[in-house]
Amino acid sequence: MSGTSGRLLSLLSLLQARRDWPGRLLAERLEVSARTVRRDVDRLRELGYPIQATRGPDGGYRLEAGADLPPLLFDDDQAVALTVALRSAAAAGGGVGEGAARALATVRQVLPGRLRHRVEALSRADFVARSGSDVDTGVLLAVGDAVRAREVLRVDHRGEPRRVEPHHLLHRDGRWYLLAFDLDRDDWRTFRLDRMRPKVPTGPRFTPRAVPGGDPAAFAEARFKGSAVQNAWPCTGRVVLRRPAAEVAGFAGDGTVEPLDAGRCRVQLGSWSWIALAAAIGRFDAEVEDVSPAPLRAAFATLAERYAAVTAAR
Repeated sequence: MSGTSGRLLSLLSLLQARRDWPGRLLAERLEVSARTVRRDVDRLRELGYPIQATRGPDGGYRLEAGADLPPLLFDDDQAVALTVALRSAAAAGGGVGEGAARALATVRQVLPGRLRHRVEALSRADFVARSGSDVDTGVLLAVGDAVRAREVLRVDHRGEPRRVEPHHLLHRDGRWYLLAFDLDRDDWRTFRLDRMRPKVPTGPRFTPRAVPGGDPAAFAEARFKGSAVQNAWPCTGRVVLRRPAAEVAGFAGDGTVEPLDAGRCRVQLGSWSWIALAAAIGRFDAEVEDVSPAPLRAAFATLAERYAAVTAAR
């Protein structure tokens, strides 16, 4: 968006961001003269926005709150942020999930066509966990465009050039990921968007491949767990802990906790390796008994030897 309309939107966005703005600072941020700022403020007032002039040696402007405030306008970054926030809230379910889903549908309807198509991929993304994201908006939109258009994406990923067929966006534990078929590796990969730098132009259009298992989110979760396809930890074991189940359950993650008596419980956990699983069980700070299977017992022995070596080296 450019010209007067784009500048008005930028001005309104700044006025919404903080209570008071010195006129000089607004002019600097918009890269225009103070006179242009005054004219733009008058245009916004004509549209119904209650903007008050502030007096003083560094006079400026203030956007007043009020019941008659016209519908808010959003720039591209704000529209993307709003879409992500509403999609995250909708995925959370509970008391706000249904309302957030309706709000997301409403926002999509009122967005200009130019931006509606670009955020469509974001609104369809799978949210495995809800949290903030620090990915650059431009990268997020560019990757979303390629997903929607089914165009080969050329990127620098951690300094290495890659060619991928972008299939699905995924939001997990505060980070954005792209599930894609890596043409250079001839295999499926997940890429962190904050480590990607898309190149232009994009490559040719491609015919979407079938994601193994048919569920993109489940397939990506399997990869995060170190499994080739199945959404399950490759190493799963059971132990009995000498600690009440109530003290363990809150820290078991996706594991299961079964109370045995007042002071003991059986825990089943998974991890990407037996050593990692043995170390994870150690975090419960409890005496361990009845360990199975055998590879988990061997992992405990390996860790014991390593830790004993550290103690002996003192």
